[in-house]
Amino acid sequence: MVLAEDLESLKIIALMGGCRGPVFASSQVLAGALVTSPQTASRRLKSLENQRLITRTMNPDGQHITVTKEGEEELRREYAEYCRLFGHEGGHYSLSGVVVSGLGEGRYYMSLEPYKKQFLRHLGFEPYPGTLNLRLAGSDIPIRKKIETLTWIPIKGFSTEGRTFGGVRCLPCRINDISCGIVVPGRSHYPEDIVEVIAPVGLRDDLHLKENDRVNIEVAYD
Repeated sequence: MVLAEDLESLKIIALMGGCRGPVFASSQVLAGALVTSPQTASRRLKSLENQRLITRTMNPDGQHITVTKEGEEELRREYAEYCRLFGHEGGHYSLSGVVVSGLGEGRYYMSLEPYKKQFLRHLGFEPYPGTLNLRLAGSDIPIRKKIETLTWIPIKGFSTEGRTFGGVRCLPCRINDISCGIVVPGRSHYPEDIVEVIAPVGLRDDLHLKENDRVNIEVAYD
């Protein structure tokens, strides 16, 4: 793992042009750019060189420094992490919850043909007859509230055999590499610490989940 001070020094060298070719600089110039002493600058450069993040050619009046491919990849990883934190495209929210038992109603509702057809059209899969219920920790409730501000997909209610079934709203998500959907009944107040997930497979069996096992959900946003 690259230390924060080494990463900062690598960034400064890249800003000086080190990704495009050798940067010529004396110890004093580098120390000024890194806002540190020449001795500390020398130690940081040696550390970067030992990690193969830069190459150096020493001269009596200075040195040529180049950011290596490995160094550039390290900077790209740092850039990607900041994009995930502050970017508005391609981001995602992460929720973590433990598996809890539901009332068993999900199996029945997910087997109803009008619901199945709408989920297939909007989510791209026909749901397995059953839902995975997760209880969120208190620290995840604010993220759950942020997810409420996203654009949910309405699933229309219907009537059949003298019985009326209410509308549902759903939101695409992923668990591991499995495309899933968070579902919330439209007519009832739903606990904010419970997340109910549908998927094309039985998630408990497919992921070998037991009661109180922890599961991470990713919800993408634009």
